[in-house]
Amino acid sequence: MKRFWKAVSVGPDEGGWSVSLDDRPVRTPARAALTVPTEALAQAIADEWRSVEDVIDPRAMPLTGLANAAIDRVASDRQAFAGGLARYAEADLACYRSDWPPELIERQGSAWDSLLAWARRRYDVDFSTTSGLMHVPQPQATVELLAHAVAALDAFRLAALSPLVAIGGSLVAGLAVLEKALTADQAWQAVSVDERWQLEQWGADAEAQMALENKRRDFVVAAEFLELLDEPSPRS
Repeated sequence: MKRFWKAVSVGPDEGGWSVSLDDRPVRTPARAALTVPTEALAQAIADEWRSVEDVIDPRAMPLTGLANAAIDRVASDRQAFAGGLARYAEADLACYRSDWPPELIERQGSAWDSLLAWARRRYDVDFSTTSGLMHVPQPQATVELLAHAVAALDAFRLAALSPLVAIGGSLVAGLAVLEKALTADQAWQAVSVDERWQLEQWGADAEAQMALENKRRDFVVAAEFLELLDEPSPRS
């Protein structure tokens, strides 16, 4: 779709804040009103629409995409969506370690031991770790408590948590970003240990580096979305 609007504005709406194009409210792909919880998020989404020069490129509008997902996909069955994310607790990246070489083992331990230690303190849970690819069951209490933490989130936070968890393969890392225990960059450094190691070992590969950068960008945007959800309105 080509740009048809001249002005983009943000205003209060029932239950939140909306974005309008020439006084026409933006709607999701399912034609629901694109209403978000905070003015900061609405302004950031409005900036994406302001940046459109000619043709809309959804990849250049990731915050709009996450808001659409929250409204169209997550809110309609929030508990089922939360359940899908919670299943990552059963096989979190940080619980699966390499057994060779020593340098990689050290990097994983440095990145992941502190991550699991935070989750133990925060949620009063424990984890089983293993070396190799064989599945190791997690304590049932751990799975249930982390699932409870995820189920308590609203649709917008679930929509943002989803790419953090799916890209990184770690529910714990995603929750650490959500809880502000880690910055987006710190969490990315933790969940990308293996991929960055592989690039180091096999040399520069433009395609692999681009793929990793695209994942990093989506990871950081999801964390930004969470930040905007927590930013108080200047009018409050």
